[in-house]
Amino acid sequence: MGGEKTVIVRSRAPLRISFAGGGTDIEPYLSERGGMVLSTTINHYVYGSLLPDNYQEIRLQSLDYDTIVKYRRHDSPPHQGPLVLVQAVVNRLNIPPQGFSLLLRSDAPPGSGLGSSSAMVVMILGLFRQWLGLLLSDQALADLAYEIERHDMKIVGGKQDQFAAAFGGFNLIDFGSEGTYVTPLRLGPATLNELELNLLLCYTGSTHPEGAILSDQVSAYNRHEEVSYAALDQLKEITLAMKKALLAGRIVEFGQLLHEAWQNKRRLSKGITTERIDRLYNVARGKGALGGKILGAGGGGYLLIFTAFDRRHRVAAALEEAGGRIVPFNFVNHGLQTWRVL
Repeated sequence: MGGEKTVIVRSRAPLRISFAGGGTDIEPYLSERGGMVLSTTINHYVYGSLLPDNYQEIRLQSLDYDTIVKYRRHDSPPHQGPLVLVQAVVNRLNIPPQGFSLLLRSDAPPGSGLGSSSAMVVMILGLFRQWLGLLLSDQALADLAYEIERHDMKIVGGKQDQFAAAFGGFNLIDFGSEGTYVTPLRLGPATLNELELNLLLCYTGSTHPEGAILSDQVSAYNRHEEVSYAALDQLKEITLAMKKALLAGRIVEFGQLLHEAWQNKRRLSKGITTERIDRLYNVARGKGALGGKILGAGGGGYLLIFTAFDRRHRVAAALEEAGGRIVPFNFVNHGLQTWRVL
């Protein structure tokens, strides 16, 4: 009756849509020439719930994979799916010698192109920050998530997803050897509403492991292939042009630039697009869509399409008839959120 109540810590981090600049946030291009990405967060999330206990056992549960793993603090940790991410965070932080139960869920699978894996690391760090009262800013948390994925776990990838998940909203994110700078875009309601009405998110029907595609991009850059240099440099220019178009409310120009960005992204690796992706994109263009792109590294996942609102229903119907699946979404202006429940 008079006992201390157990506090449950919950967290969620939004997934993101990257409009342009993906690939410029990957080493060694990032340090040598500086990267730039334009992105926004949407109302699709990764979720976590942490319950501390007085035992030495860690209990990890993934609802997406229908997996439960238990192990003692002094035992070797498991090496299974997304639960490996949890152990990587635990290894980095000074976690007290007590047990806890951690439940994870995601609105999108890994390899979908929405940045779910990095958002998961950000979200898990957010849980421990809230539980342990860690003095860790959003900037430091995003940097730490990047270090855990890219250095500790040796996962090939970029730097945009960690910062999108931590900060949230419409941002131009600059990457360089000196650090990462997140600049929010203050877009008016009319621009945001119109852009939402002109965008379709289409699931292609499959995911794809990103590592091989990104490794191919890095190898091409390290071989000093002119095509790789030129495509990445052009993507940065298009990213800036897209930002200016949005700030000026020139939505049609934004859609045209989205198509231009996709043509440059395709040059980075053969694996970025597939016959299925090209077919869906061509179907959309055939019904009047102005532009679009595959999200993330490519090879599968979600296809983003820009189309005028009066053609949206025709484009959506054609994509579904061709085997795609339209997924509703809305922009959100928040990043990582954590809270306590008694």
